Amino acid sequence: MVRPQVDAEVDDEAPTAATITRYDERHLITYLRLLDAAAQNVPWRQVAREVLRRDPSRQTSGAKRCWESHLARARWMSEHGYRQLLK
Repeated sequence: MVRPQVDAEVDDEAPTAATITRYDERHLITYLRLLDAAAQNVPWRQVAREVLRRDPSRQTSGAKRCWESHLARARWMSEHGYRQLLK
């Protein structure tokens, strides 16, 4: 397993594979931060800026797409992917 990184650089879109990828392993902390922010109803623009390091004022659609795909992957990890980590 790849060691999770606190401020790992994120791609424009998160993986969509049915299995955990090395990218997922490296971004576990990012995913947890996204889930925490969603649970606290933090506005997506703030999360994109602070967690994903995307500037929503310069790239609104790109920043939002990045946030949406990573949040979706974080949710997948919390609902399905975690089982693979336990094996």
